[in-house]
Amino acid sequence: MTIHSSHPFASPEPERDPSRRFRGRIGGVVTLWTAGSDDRAGLTVSSVVVAGGEPPRVLALLDPDSDLAERLLETGLGLVHVLDWRHRDLADAFAGVAPAPGGPFRTADFVDHPHGPRLASAGAWAAVVLEETREVGWSLLVTCRIEEVVIREDDDGGADGAASPLLHLRGRYRRVDRAGGAGAH
Repeated sequence: MTIHSSHPFASPEPERDPSRRFRGRIGGVVTLWTAGSDDRAGLTVSSVVVAGGEPPRVLALLDPDSDLAERLLETGLGLVHVLDWRHRDLADAFAGVAPAPGGPFRTADFVDHPHGPRLASAGAWAAVVLEETREVGWSLLVTCRIEEVVIREDDDGGADGAASPLLHLRGRYRRVDRAGGAGAH
């Protein structure tokens, strides 16, 4: 086995897409979107914006070829979970970049919810209803109305950092430390 200082499959610097490199520097909190009941689907998503208003909405850029996009379009219902530092392996499984024997839904406990499978350990989640979709670049922009929000009282970034938000910046996961700064891991 060889240890690489960089990703062994990354494109050489001159061949990298500048817009992807720019997006990587913006970063974002990692969420898990799920939909479906019998035929469940999920996807790790960090291109997410919450828009306040009456009603509030969440907008996201999804892979239009993903099972999640298909299921969300089919059912019109979904769940958006804010992932914590402890969920980084789960995030990789749903992103399709880590092995998940038996499928990614076997990597954690999920509870049935009318909008889809709910991650039992999520400290914050929202039930959403699909309102609109639009192709934007290579992505599918979805606009969803937020119907229910749950934030656990203990979702405060506890001493072990379990409830620290999982951030994705420049291709790596990071977490916010208790003082509010981001640390690389």
